[in-house]
Amino acid sequence: MRELKIEANLENLNTLLEFINAELGAGNCPSKIQNHIQMAAEEVFVNIVRYAYQPGTGPVHVRAAAHGSRMQIEFEDAGKPYNPLGSAEPDITASMEDRPIGGLGVFLVKKLMDGVTYRFENNRNFLTLTKLIPSKPPQGASH
Repeated sequence: MRELKIEANLENLNTLLEFINAELGAGNCPSKIQNHIQMAAEEVFVNIVRYAYQPGTGPVHVRAAAHGSRMQIEFEDAGKPYNPLGSAEPDITASMEDRPIGGLGVFLVKKLMDGVTYRFENNRNFLTLTKLIPSKPPQGASH
């Protein structure tokens, strides 16, 4: 499992995405799945930046590994304890005016990924994302 240690600030978002793309490997992951992984990772990282250490900042450790048909990304921070999975799912059928602010990002992450787990251990938040990666058909294969 590879690890990236970065400061929780938006300037490091591209570094995070490059790190994840490198782990996915050049061309080995279907672009739709790669986009899902990138969107989910971006959402998690931005939430850490905005909320975990406010009003300051702090370190984020990101571990990523692609094992065969599975990609796993773990985010670790020492910010405020927060289990995003404990929030109620937003009512996406309600009009925008009737919806409370927040919750859509976590909802999106849960929909994009095949597994999302949280644990709080040693005064640290650990959020793990798992995505199954179907094998790409060989080039030139017909459907």
